[in-house]
Amino acid sequence: MNLFSVGFRTLFYKESLRFWKVATQTIAAPVVTAMLYLLIFGHVLDGRVEMLEGVSYTAFLIPGLVMMSVLQNAFANSSSSLIQSKITGNLVFILLPPLSHAEILSAYIAASILRGLAVGFGVFVITAWFAHLSFVAPLWIVVFAFLGAAILGTMGVIAGIWAEKFDQLAAFQNFLIMPATFLAGVFYSIQKLPPFWLAVSHFNPFFYMIDGFRYGFFGKSDVSPWTSLAIVSVFLVVLATIAINMLKRGYKLRH
Repeated sequence: MNLFSVGFRTLFYKESLRFWKVATQTIAAPVVTAMLYLLIFGHVLDGRVEMLEGVSYTAFLIPGLVMMSVLQNAFANSSSSLIQSKITGNLVFILLPPLSHAEILSAYIAASILRGLAVGFGVFVITAWFAHLSFVAPLWIVVFAFLGAAILGTMGVIAGIWAEKFDQLAAFQNFLIMPATFLAGVFYSIQKLPPFWLAVSHFNPFFYMIDGFRYGFFGKSDVSPWTSLAIVSVFLVVLATIAINMLKRGYKLRH
C-alpha cells in the first residue's frame, strides 16, 4: 500500500471535498448541536454534581462533547459517502481503478478523521470559553482523538458496505453508534453507575475512547489510559481487518 499514490490522494481529496463543500451542514451544524448540549446540561448540573474531584461539571462535560462530535461525524462521513455511491451507482468508478483495498479503506478513513477532527476542534473552540480546562497530557488527547476518529471511520465503511438503503444505515447509527456513544461516559463518570451498569460499561469500546481522551485534559480517568489505549488499538485492528475482507470479497459491492 502506497499512501502517497495518485489514487489514494485523489480519493482522499474527493472524500474531503465532499464534506467541505457543504461545511455548514457537516461542520457548523454539529458544533451548534454540541453547544446546545453544553448550555442545557452545563446550566442545569454545574455546581450540583461533581464527576471528577476538583473538576466542575461543565469542564468535565466539554471533552466528552468534543469526543462525541469527533466520533459521530467520522462515522457519518464514510458511511454516508459509501451508501450514496452505492445508490447512485457511481461506486464502480472507485472499484475499477487500480487501487488496492488498503488504499481505498485508508482514503475513506483519512477523510473521516479530517472531518471528525475539524468538528471536534470547532466544538472545543466554542465550548472552551465556558470553563477552565487544563491540558495535563496533551499527547493523550491527540492519540485518542485520532484513534477514535479512525475507528468510527472504519465502522462507517463497514456500515456503508453492509447497508443497501438509507433506512438500514440510519438503523445502524440509531441502534448501535448513538447508544454506544451516549452510554460511554460523555455526560457522566461510569463510577457513579450501579454495579451492573458499571460492569456493562467496561464492555463498551466507546467508553475507553472517551475516558482516555478526557484523561489528557485532567490527568484523571476511570481506567488507566494505557488500558484504554490497548483496547482501542485492538478494536481498530479488528474493525480494519473486517473492512478489508469485505472490500476484498466485494460484499454487497458487486452485483
